[in-house]
Order: sequence, then C-alpha cells, then structure tokens
Amino acid sequence: MGSLGEGNHTSVTEFILLGLTNDSTLQTVLFVVILCIYLVTICGNLSTIILVRLSSQLHHPMYFFLSHLAFVDMGYSSSVTPNMLVNFLVERNTISYPGCATQLGSAVFFGTVECFLLAAMAYDRFVAICNPLLYSTKMSTQVCVQLLIVSYIGGIFNASSFNASFLFLLYCGPNRVNHFFCDFAPLLELSCSDITVPAVVPSFTSGSIIVVTVVVIATSYIYILITVLKMPSTEGRHKAFSTCTSHLTTVTLFYGTITLIFWEKPANLRQMLSS
Repeated sequence: MGSLGEGNHTSVTEFILLGLTNDSTLQTVLFVVILCIYLVTICGNLSTIILVRLSSQLHHPMYFFLSHLAFVDMGYSSSVTPNMLVNFLVERNTISYPGCATQLGSAVFFGTVECFLLAAMAYDRFVAICNPLLYSTKMSTQVCVQLLIVSYIGGIFNASSFNASFLFLLYCGPNRVNHFFCDFAPLLELSCSDITVPAVVPSFTSGSIIVVTVVVIATSYIYILITVLKMPSTEGRHKAFSTCTSHLTTVTLFYGTITLIFWEKPANLRQMLSS
C-alpha cells in the first residue's frame, strides 16, 4: 500500500456511505420495513427496562442483566439504523470523519458489551441450576454489579482499539464506503497507508473477546446439560431447560451473525495485507 508521502493526496474529511441498494423502489420498501423493525425493537427493549425497574418480582440477577441487555440492544441498533434510514431518503449520504469514528466506536462498544452480558447471563443460569443453594451468595448484588462493570470496561477497551486503529489510518482521496455504516473492514480498504497493525490489533482484541465469552457460555451450558440430565424428575428437567430457552435463542442468533461476519473477514484481510 502506498504511504501518504508518495504523491499528492487529498485529506479526507467525510465519507460517502453507498448503502444497500440504488434502486429507488427497493429503497422505499427497505425504509418502511427497517423503520418498523427499529421502532418495534426500541419499544420492546424500552418496555423490558421499564417493567424490570417497576416490578419488584423481577429484581433478580437474570432480569438485572436482561434490562441492561435491552439497553445495549437499543444502543447498538441506534448506532447504525438511523443513519441507514437516512441513506434511503437522500441521494448522497455523507458522514463526517469524526461522525464515522463515533459510529464505529459505538457499534463496537455496544456489540462487545452484549457479548459479555450474554456470558454473564449464561453464568447466572449455571449457578441457578447447578448450585441453587449457593445462588444468593454467588450472584449477590455486588457480584452482578462487578460483572456489569467488567462488561462495560470490555466494551470501552475493544471500541478504543478499533477507534485508535481507525485514527491511525491515512485517507488520500477515495471516500466511498461500500457499506451502510462505518464498519472497519470497508474503511481499511480505502486507506492509503500501511494497514498491517491497524488491521491486526482490532481483529486480535475482538477475536479474543469472542473466544473468551463463547468458552464461558459453552462451559456453562455443558455443566447445565449434565446437571439437568441427572435430574430424576421430567418436570424438573423441563423447568430447567425452559429457563434457558430464550437466552440460548439470543446467543445462537447473535453469535451466528458474528460467525458469518468473521468468516468473511479473514479472507478480505489477507487480500488487503498482501496488496
């Protein structure tokens, strides 16, 4: 890759988001569909937060984490969706350099916090099913707050690694981002500087976080499965599994999407590093 000093280059102050499609009819359809999904997401998550806060019967660790998961989901959706909706309405959707950094950082932050919260919720289910007599001690208010703090610190750390790498990159003219938001991989493709370090650091931090949280979730559910299978009562097994169903569904959808994204990125990363 060429460096900034190899010729006359123009400093990039804004990016153009190409969006999902240029078809005006399809844009209208997508705008309506995505807007409806976004409003349902916001209303559903907001209702969950209010319900957990107002109902004393839901003041338990599982619902404590669920309310924060709802907040994080709202933040994650809001970091990307509003700008994507604007892209459907305007002919040329631009975003400033600081705005792009903010969008990238917020998306990574909320996505990372969600990984940690899902792991914390898996641990909560593990303690509730495998060590019910010690549940009040192992999942005390202090422990829940500590797990929450770790989740948000992890989000800040990972978002900082992405933003630092983004700010390290140099842009010399091309500013058309082939995506509907400021994702890191399309931004790497536009850089005219050496991308070796900026590409590897975020991949390492995010990859490490994903591996750690997946190990925690997998280990928790392995122990849960072993414990449930040892239960003599069919009703007891059904009740134990039912408390994990919604969490397992969320984990499957979330990490399934992440897996698809990271499945594509290594090939694209190798191609960019070799060019």
